[in-house]
Amino acid sequence: MSPTVVPGIPAAHREIRLAARVEGELTAHHFMIAEVPVPEPRPGEVLVRNRVMAVTAAMRTQMTGIRLPMASFVPGQALWGSAVGEVVAAPGGGFTPGELVHHPCGWREFAAVEESRVRSLAADPLPTPAAHLSQGATAWGALRVAAEVRPGDTVFISGAAGGVGSLAGQLARRLGAGRVVGSTGSERKAARLRAELGYDDTVVRGAGPIERQLRRAAPDGIDVLLDTVGGEQLTAALAVARPDARFALVGALSSQLGDGGGAIAPVELDPGLIISRRVALRGFGLHAHPDLPQEWTKEFGQGLREGSLVFPHALLKGIQQAPRALSELTQGRHIGAVLVEL
Repeated sequence: MSPTVVPGIPAAHREIRLAARVEGELTAHHFMIAEVPVPEPRPGEVLVRNRVMAVTAAMRTQMTGIRLPMASFVPGQALWGSAVGEVVAAPGGGFTPGELVHHPCGWREFAAVEESRVRSLAADPLPTPAAHLSQGATAWGALRVAAEVRPGDTVFISGAAGGVGSLAGQLARRLGAGRVVGSTGSERKAARLRAELGYDDTVVRGAGPIERQLRRAAPDGIDVLLDTVGGEQLTAALAVARPDARFALVGALSSQLGDGGGAIAPVELDPGLIISRRVALRGFGLHAHPDLPQEWTKEFGQGLREGSLVFPHALLKGIQQAPRALSELTQGRHIGAVLVEL
């Protein structure tokens, strides 16, 4: 069966490849742009014209060659990551040309993707394609399922200006938190967190010891931690934890974006505090909760439409801007998700 293709597909397209493993600072020299033939989908695949893709801190780690629970990028081969696009050919008939879909093959203008890895967005109630690339499902699951935020809780969110944290402050408030504190890397970002994104107070990395700042921002201690950073911030959170506090650990930016680029960053935790205060530490990964993205999409769509939630993100235009987008993310240049319109 020959594929049904929307007219106007070019013979070639561009993809971003890893030029060299990353050691130290991420630069343009670690990427290369290749022009290659547009792939023809085989039976069981669909051809997608990508419209928008996301970059994340984990991608920086995948470029190092360090052993990870997910696959690492390979020098000379195209990178990958979450993307939203339009089906242009569907040999198997499981999708329709023109259908909007989500899939894991970003970093290229066209992608031939196995049908099992493609999710239709036709019925998802989100107002823009970019919103499908939020990291809100992780924030929602960590707060609602792992940490079980309760009315009146004091919640501390590390990495509050990132893709997860910029939504987590709003969601903690939505779940009934009485006080929400976030950490970030600059006073400029901290001001936006307080003014726009649901945070009552902030801790600024580099403005003094984290524990001292956190005790000022949460004088009665914290009930919940959503941790995307690890390191000193996790240690400080434990020091000010209230009895029966619940910690949801979702990331380790302190190692992912440091000079080690993903090397293990040891954290000193006091077992006596964990035991005496009955602190629950729970790792959270979205892959273990396949039903949560659908639940989140419904919640997110409702919030966006009624204006009770906002989606902070930076949008760079053109596939050639993807390396810059990831570099700027690792430098902490943006608030919220970092996306590239292809």
